[in-house]
Amino acid sequence: MGIMMERSEVIDLYRRHLGEGQGRVATILNLPIEESASGALVHCSDGRDLVNCGGYGAFFVGAGHPAVLAAVREQLDRQALSTRVLINEAAARAAAALTRVAPPGLTKVHFSCSGAEAVETAIKIARANGRRRLVSMTGGYHGKTMGALTVTARSVYQDPFRPLLPHVAHVPFGDAQALADTLGDDASDACVIVEPVQSEGGVVVPPDGYLKAVESVCRERGAMLVLDEVMTGLGRLGAWWGADLEGVRPDAVLVGKCLSGGVVPVAATLVSEQYFAPFDADPYLHTSTYSAAPIAMAAVRATVETIEAEGLVERARTLGERLVATLRRLTDTYIPHLVAEVRGRGVLIGVEFVDGHLAAEFLMDLMDAGVIANHSMNALPVIRFTPPAVMGDADEKRLGDALEAACAATAQRFPRPAEAGA
Repeated sequence: MGIMMERSEVIDLYRRHLGEGQGRVATILNLPIEESASGALVHCSDGRDLVNCGGYGAFFVGAGHPAVLAAVREQLDRQALSTRVLINEAAARAAAALTRVAPPGLTKVHFSCSGAEAVETAIKIARANGRRRLVSMTGGYHGKTMGALTVTARSVYQDPFRPLLPHVAHVPFGDAQALADTLGDDASDACVIVEPVQSEGGVVVPPDGYLKAVESVCRERGAMLVLDEVMTGLGRLGAWWGADLEGVRPDAVLVGKCLSGGVVPVAATLVSEQYFAPFDADPYLHTSTYSAAPIAMAAVRATVETIEAEGLVERARTLGERLVATLRRLTDTYIPHLVAEVRGRGVLIGVEFVDGHLAAEFLMDLMDAGVIANHSMNALPVIRFTPPAVMGDADEKRLGDALEAACAATAQRFPRPAEAGA
């Protein structure tokens, strides 16, 4: 790698080539340049190390996990990309590893490069099986490619690109009866797509039994059921899958984000044999040059094996419980007048502020204190924390200290009314 550029040079190149808005935000907020990452930390150009609770969920096994990097390096030395004419051992082994830990009945897999592509694949599979109607949930997020955007019920992202796909309905998340009413008695022409927990929707945890009720409605009416677990799958919720929390058996599951251990872009659509039949019949029905690229497949297999070997699903559950308790204690102590709720499952955690402005202010206080977190695109008052399950005691203490510093800083700038008038 060449000599590191000055921060101003990087921002200038962003402004000129990647987007004026991105460069402007970095300047206004005085954001550092990320130079490298390892485990739970991001190392920045200003010499600071930030605890990474962001990354939109990609770093479940931490950044640069040695086992994943070793597998990718070995594959790089052998073959990074495939011919797409011959079959490839790396793809076969990755598919076997992923389907082995998948919800029961999902024995087929189609690999892609992003979560949005996985959604597009699911939509095409639904269409190939005669499912012309699509039903998704208000507040849900499934990506921004055209098909995925159609089922992402957020007008601010949809409006510039209309018309979108036809025959799409959105129903309230958490309301299985509303889904039943929308599907009607005969839903043999319908496909339902739902997240076990809405992440970009603001870490919305549905009522107990909701997913099971959705499954029952789909089975009774004949609808295809797709669970979008791009954010929630592979242990993020403290279970391998959100489907596992209620014993749901979907027809397809979408997975991405942490699927490659945060090393290379990859996602997958896991499908039952019944619904995969059109793709089985015609292997050229839906293809992509970089689908199942050997370098990504090595990362997939290593990531699945790492999650198993290190017990990261259970570690996510217990770490999440501790972090939710810590966040509740700190927000109750410092900023109870600003925070409406702290909620989450596993290491998908949300802090909801009383308005979006305060959430943005807290996000910057977190950065100043040494923590990267994310806002929620469909719920601006909610700050999301998606820490890696590999966090050790030192990382957790560092995070706790930084969270307290951020809460104290926000409280000082936005004191309780009685304190402000004192």
